[in-house]
Parts: sequence; C-alpha cells; structure tokens
Amino acid sequence: MSRTLLPGRPYPLGATVSSKGTNFALFSEGATRVDVCLFDTQGNQTDCITLRERTAYVWHGLIRNIKPGQLYGYRVDGPWEPERGHRFNASKLLVDPYAKAISGQVDWKAPIFAYDVASGDDLKIDTQDSAAGVPRSVVIDGTFDWADDCPPETPLPDSVIYEVHVKGFSFRNPMIPENLRGTYAGLAHPSSINYFQKLGVTAVELLPIHHFIDEGHLVERGLTDYWGYNTLGYFAPMSRYSSTGDTGGQVNEFKQMVKAFHAAGIEVILDVVYNHTCEGNERGPTLCWKGVCNSTYYRLMDNNPRYYMDYTGTGNTLNVRNPQVLKMLMDSLRYWVTEMHVDGFRFDLAATLARELHDVSRLSSFFDTIHQDPTLADIKLIAEPWDVGEGGYQVGQFPVLWAEWNGKYRDTVRRFWKGDAGQLSDFGNRLTGSSDLYQFDGRKPYASINFVTAHDGFTLCDLVSYNEKHNEANGEDNKDGSDDNDSWNMGAEGPTDDPAINTLRERQTRNFLATLMLSQGVPMLNGGDEVARSQRGNNNCYCQDNELTWYDWDLDAPRKRLRDFTCQLIHLRLKHPNLHRRKFFQDREIRQSGKSILVQDIAWFNTDGNQVPDEVWNTEWTRSIGVLLNGQTLQVTDEEGHPVIDDSFFLVVNAAQEGVEFLLPPSPSGNKWCRVIDTEDIENPFAKAKTTRKIIVGGRSLMLFSDESLK
Repeated sequence: MSRTLLPGRPYPLGATVSSKGTNFALFSEGATRVDVCLFDTQGNQTDCITLRERTAYVWHGLIRNIKPGQLYGYRVDGPWEPERGHRFNASKLLVDPYAKAISGQVDWKAPIFAYDVASGDDLKIDTQDSAAGVPRSVVIDGTFDWADDCPPETPLPDSVIYEVHVKGFSFRNPMIPENLRGTYAGLAHPSSINYFQKLGVTAVELLPIHHFIDEGHLVERGLTDYWGYNTLGYFAPMSRYSSTGDTGGQVNEFKQMVKAFHAAGIEVILDVVYNHTCEGNERGPTLCWKGVCNSTYYRLMDNNPRYYMDYTGTGNTLNVRNPQVLKMLMDSLRYWVTEMHVDGFRFDLAATLARELHDVSRLSSFFDTIHQDPTLADIKLIAEPWDVGEGGYQVGQFPVLWAEWNGKYRDTVRRFWKGDAGQLSDFGNRLTGSSDLYQFDGRKPYASINFVTAHDGFTLCDLVSYNEKHNEANGEDNKDGSDDNDSWNMGAEGPTDDPAINTLRERQTRNFLATLMLSQGVPMLNGGDEVARSQRGNNNCYCQDNELTWYDWDLDAPRKRLRDFTCQLIHLRLKHPNLHRRKFFQDREIRQSGKSILVQDIAWFNTDGNQVPDEVWNTEWTRSIGVLLNGQTLQVTDEEGHPVIDDSFFLVVNAAQEGVEFLLPPSPSGNKWCRVIDTEDIENPFAKAKTTRKIIVGGRSLMLFSDESLK
C-alpha cells in the first residue's frame, strides 16, 4: 500500500495524531536509517516507510491516513560494533521509546536477540527478523474529558499511603464483576473505592504500571513478572491490567481509574523504574533502546563499552547523564502528570538516578532538572534511597522537596518490638520523625515515609509468623530474597493452632500498626496488612501471580478485627494534627504562642513517672518508655492565622515480655488522662477508659492516652 510521507516535525517524540495523519519522531544519534513498520491486528507487516528527515539526531516524518489504533514498530540501521557500544540491527523490530500504548507480549522463542545466541558470541550479529516476538507500539488518540476532575492535593504531612498491586487487590473480590477483576477498572470499582475510603487512606501507591515484560527465565518456569520492575515503555500503561483490550483502551481505562480516585478524595502515586530497563546486559534481548541507540541510553563501561554498568542488579543502568535520556525521563514524568493526572511518584532504586559518575551525588542533573520544572513543582516525589552499587545506601541524603522510604524506620521498629537489646535511642528517633536524618538540611518530618513492611519482604502477618524465608515456589532453591528480616514467629514457624501464639501474633501486629500510625512522618501501609494477608513466608513474591499474592477477601473474625483496628487507627491519626506534625519537636522548653510561658513540646518518661535521663537512652535493657506529645505546642496556624491547638497524647510502649507498672505524668492541660488505645485488648482495643495515675501496661503491648483538651 502506498503511503504519503511528509517531512513532519522532530517534536514531540513518539507518534502524534493530527488531522493530517500521524507524525513519527525518533531520536537516534548513531543511526544511518530509520523505518516505520506498520502492522495489522493479525501481526502482519503491511508497510514499511523510511523516514527521510533528520533534525538534531531526531528522525521524523508525517505519514498520511495513519489513525489511532494503528500498530507499528521501528527498524533502525547503523553500525554493528558492540566493542564500541553500537548494537544497531535493522532485522530487529523495536518498540517506540515514546509509545503511549503497547500491544502484545514478548515471545522468548523468537529471534529477539541481536547477537548470535547459538554461538553465545555477543559480538556476532544475528540477522533473523524478530517481528514475530516483539510487542507492537500503538498510535493512540489521547483526548479525554478531564473537565470535572478534582485532584485532592492532600498535603504530604496529612497523607496516609497504601501500597497496592493493581491486579492483586481486586482479582478475588466477589463484589467486582469477573471481567473487571485484576484491572484498572477493578481497582476503581465502587466497592474498591468504598473500601479505601472506609480504611481512611489518602493515596494509593501503585506497584509499577509502566508497560513491562516477563523475564525469559520466569517464562521457562511457568512464572510471570508480577511486581513489574522490568519496564519496556515509560509512557504506556501496562496492558495486562486493562479490561478493554491492549490496542489503546488501556489508556482511557487508566484515566478513568485516576478520575474515580480523585472523585473519592484519594490520590494516585506511581512506583516508577527509571533506573534500568527490561533489556538486560550484552546478552539480553533487543526490544527498544538497545537497538535505537545503545550508547545513548545505557551506561557502558568506559574502558570497554561492550559491557554495561550495573548499579541495579538487573544487568543495565539507564544513562541519565545523557541529555536525551534525561529528556525522556522528564517527558515521561510530565506526561503522567499532565495527560494521566497522577499525583506523585515513588522512584525505584533512586540512588542510581543520582549517580553522575560513580559516586552518588545529591546535585545530579536529574534532581536539578526536576527541581526547576514547574509541572513537577506540586507533585509528591518519593525516593527509594538506595541501589546495589557501592555507596548506594543513601537514606537521609536526598535533596529538599524529596521524601524517602525510611529503611532505618523499618529496621528499628521491627527490632524494638522483637525485643532486641539497645534499640531505645533509635526507636525514639524513628517515632518522632527521624530528625537525625532530615532536620539539618531544611526538610521536615514528612520527608520520612515510614513503613514496617512493603511489597518487597515479608507481609506483616508473615513478619510475626516466620523466622525464616520460604521462597521455594520461586524456583531458586530459596536463595533469593533477603535473609535479614528481623522477624519473629513467636514460637511456631507458620500457621499454628496454639491459641497463646496466635494471641501474641495478633497483639504484635497491632503494635506494629499502632506504632506506624502514631509516628511522626508519613505512614505507608503495605496493601493487605490490614487484613493479615500472608504469602506463606515468601519474602520475594516478584514472580508469584497467584493466590500467594492475591488478596483473600474471605475474612475470619481475627482478620476483621485487624481491619477495623487499622481503620480506627488511621482515622485517629488524621483527626489529630499532633500525630502528624509539620515541624520537628524542639525536645526542649519553647515559648507557647509567643508568650513568656515555657513548655515542653515533647518529653520522655520512665516507668516511675520521671523524665528519662540521658544515660538511659543507650542502655541495653530498657524496653519500656513513655512519650508525651504536647498538643498545645504545634507552632502552626490555621488558614485564618489562629494557633492550632490539639489534644495532648501520652504513648506508653512496652516491648518486654512481662507487663510493667507505669506512673503517668500530669497532662499539659491539667485534664485527666483517658486511655484511647490498648493493644492488649483483643476484642475492643479502642475502648475508652478513664484511668488513675498508676497503670499496668501488658507485656508486648502499647497504650495511648489523651487529655481530651478543648481546642
């Protein structure tokens, strides 16, 4: 079929529909020829058009009569010189790096490798056509009615984040129509939205939804890439989660999901993987960037560019130092904000993005570019502040405007409640916002994203049920996943009928959740922890798309109790600004509302009712302590300029095995303390009770008291 080709434009990159046709634009500095190949829905190539125009290394052309829904791919010719970092191979079909939708899956049995796999020589070119095994890019019509969309714009300190997998959450939910389960529409179904609202979370953080592929070694074992950290397209929503097909319908379905969440007052945060791609190292497949311009998109070894720098443990690292790669990432971020209306991003292995040369740099071009971009000025930026490279653990080291997954919070809280010695000082820091990590560079307590569990590792149920990981289902001889879990099974490995162990597990679970929601900073709840979701001891379920990871909505009495407990915790936190302060505690006497009265905003107490002396903080044996949070010292004003006053709280934590007698100090308001939480009370932990000064705090439990002062 003859196609009319016009010069078109070099920008925007990707496939852009207009009344004249579709403009195609692809950056490739080293290419000598670029073809756009068109396909029908049966996978047959119907045409191949050579782009004749090149502007600033962008190959471009406008092809008449190309409409939304058209499937296409690129073939890029150029030098095959792997030893110099060039891996061009025109026989390999390539996905558009700027594809807004992607159709189909990778066929690992097809010749998708640019080198001769039979010989194992990555320097020897393979000239077989790979089209049968490569997904297609899709031309889309991006128009959507956002007219009544109302992003919640919840301030970060007022946020409660729920980390969730699109498929896992809804796939077994009987309240959702079967054809919608496991999809964007299923996650946004009224029953799902209603659940999130009742739970009280203000944002969902979606595990990766950028289009990804299943790794070849998983396919061989009959497994899939469930988590999605294997990106093929930074602009395309994963088609696997679409109920409307994969030739463009996934884009509108994703937008409808975001709009539904916004209407319910809930934000959408994306977990994004800008540190590496699905193409692996020199022995990986050629699907996109490797064939478009390998030396541009990937960090290659300076002394031997045949090989890849690998700070991610996946085989490659994106070359964010290159202006074109940086542009691609920024274009992607802006696209998801402006066109898809998401509210923030969590950056996987973000320390990799900070590497200018080898060292991690807080002033890398990636951060500089984000900070000056007005489109990204008001969105939530959350870093996973580590990678697998040397010096890659960077908790507390990211720039202002960034929040961080606080891995130190996770480790300390686990160890404290397990009863490890010498945890008191660190526990105090984590409970009060980790000022030791964030206070001295201009950041606030909400720079700390607090979590006890996340998708990677044990669920909360498994954290209190297993001493060892049980990853046999992954087919890697239980060698994958972390061996350092700080978990404790309470006396039995896995499920048990022992009522004493089950009671202790239920109490410990409540202790973890209460600590999380009562800590300063921003809590992130691992999806399903509120209903005791178990992965049977598997702490690395990246490849388990089955009942190990799907939420079980058939709740027994203990799981219902835990869900209700979590709901009450979240609502208590959101109601009281004293529990999510915008400023760090002074930890000393301060002036109250500009008056000459000196009061403490926080104070720590021993069991005898006296304040904790300095020497106690570093003792090995102390596992019980009380902390007073003065609600009259928030040092913030409301929208009319009036000082914000809240209830004061007194929190008592006891990680010791036995109960302890505790003397409560006077409340700042002079009112009597009222108990509002007791994690030892299984049936009714939120039963309010007036109390005397002398109390008994049960073993491995916590109590929270409020003075219920008038505002």
